[in-house]
Amino acid sequence: MRKRAAVLCGAAIVVAGTFTAVPADASAPQSAPTASAAGLTWKKCGTADYPTLQCASLKVPLDHANPRGRQITLALSRVPHTAKKYHGPLLVNPGGPGGSGLTFAGFIASGLPKAVAAQYDVIGFDPRGVGASKPALNCKPGYFNPVRPDSVPSTPAIEKANLKRAKSFAAACGQKYASVLPYINTINAVQDMDSIRRALGAKRINYFGYSYGTYLGALYAKLFPHQVRRLVLDSIVDPTGVWYDDNLGQDYAFNDRHRALMAWIAKYDATYKLGTDPEKIEAKWYAMRAALAKKPAGGKVGASELEDTYIPGGYYNGYWPYLAEAFAAYVNSKNADPLVDAYENFGAVDASGDNGYSIYTSVQCRDASWPRDWRQWQKDNWAVYEKAPFMAWSNAWYNAPCAFWPTDSLKPVNIANGKLPPALLFQATNDAATPYEGGATVHRLLAGSSLVVEEGGGNHGITLSGNTCLDKYLAAYLTDGKVPRGGGEADAVCKALPDPKPLTAKTASTSSRGGELHRLLGARS
Repeated sequence: MRKRAAVLCGAAIVVAGTFTAVPADASAPQSAPTASAAGLTWKKCGTADYPTLQCASLKVPLDHANPRGRQITLALSRVPHTAKKYHGPLLVNPGGPGGSGLTFAGFIASGLPKAVAAQYDVIGFDPRGVGASKPALNCKPGYFNPVRPDSVPSTPAIEKANLKRAKSFAAACGQKYASVLPYINTINAVQDMDSIRRALGAKRINYFGYSYGTYLGALYAKLFPHQVRRLVLDSIVDPTGVWYDDNLGQDYAFNDRHRALMAWIAKYDATYKLGTDPEKIEAKWYAMRAALAKKPAGGKVGASELEDTYIPGGYYNGYWPYLAEAFAAYVNSKNADPLVDAYENFGAVDASGDNGYSIYTSVQCRDASWPRDWRQWQKDNWAVYEKAPFMAWSNAWYNAPCAFWPTDSLKPVNIANGKLPPALLFQATNDAATPYEGGATVHRLLAGSSLVVEEGGGNHGITLSGNTCLDKYLAAYLTDGKVPRGGGEADAVCKALPDPKPLTAKTASTSSRGGELHRLLGARS
């Protein structure tokens, strides 16, 4: 999962500009829904950033096999189309599982070229159990409150403390949501999406998903292939590894990204004064971790909270200058305040995060089987830790409730599909959260799909973040269904954006579109 595919070199890099259009019926403009056709009541709910947002709610069955049984509520948002040419609804999802999609609709609509966004109703939604949807799950409020036990179970007492936490979370979910948990999974979320399609009065939907949202979209396409018009997947989950193996694969990739941060810091020794040798800088980081395990900074940032703070740097390199400054201040000046600030800005889980984590575990634990014997977790995660220590045990404990989950597990769905119009896929070669092989695998499984690769990119979620090369392929596809075609694994290749520079008075802000995207994307998938 962590090696860049060799096919991207040499002749496999495709010259941009070769396109294949989707079939005519898949590109034809749609009829705008009438008020009577769409069984939804839209009300203004705009924000300062996204003033045109509208909101609605939709009742769906808790159990789609029993459509007249208990109903739950999905929260929806919309940025309505304004152009005469109308391509239908574009459902968008930021991932997670557990990410809220309401504001995300505004982000997508404002990030696309105006002429493109104007041709769609951009539809956001909080999946079942998430955010403004009801019921919204919150199994154990404050579960991530500091200071938690050290994630590395170096003693039996530390391991016991972490196991107690994981078991207590799983038990709390089972006690509070026994009647709901069997229905919190990706298959039911997909069926909800088709309920949204019907409520919108649309024969087919367009879909744009990031991260876990790529699995959600691919699974929708598998179960409802004839209801898919256009399909965009960015930063792609490997569907053959859901979810235990995918999480182990993440550990190696995040370790590589953490080392990339160390190398970046070494490049700017004049600023950070941590040295010019990345390995020695990494050793200082682990020394900082060991010190915080003994004496948490500000009573908040222990070893586990330090990992929470630096893991976001694996998702988005725009955070690197802030993380580097906090690291340097702690090591060079014994000043822990910037580290506490960085934790509160990037690592701390708030109340909405409690909900997101509750859905993350509920979906992943139910979607696929997990080892129920803790000895298997010990064996696998110690083996990973020996080679990739940065996130190995942090990620293990993040997912550990699945070893004790109160529901049984479903069997993953094979998303292989030959019934779709051409789909457009985006993948960075050095993505940590969804390593490159996931994009290559889905490209093979979705017949007729096209893969656009960001060569050398390490961020998670790469379109609408400032890379104009990637965004031109996205705009062309959403405009008229055209996809690039090439002879190798990648149909088109774009260069990654440069890594950031150290902070200055002018750049000390995370308000870029890249930063906004990574605040909106869901949890660890």
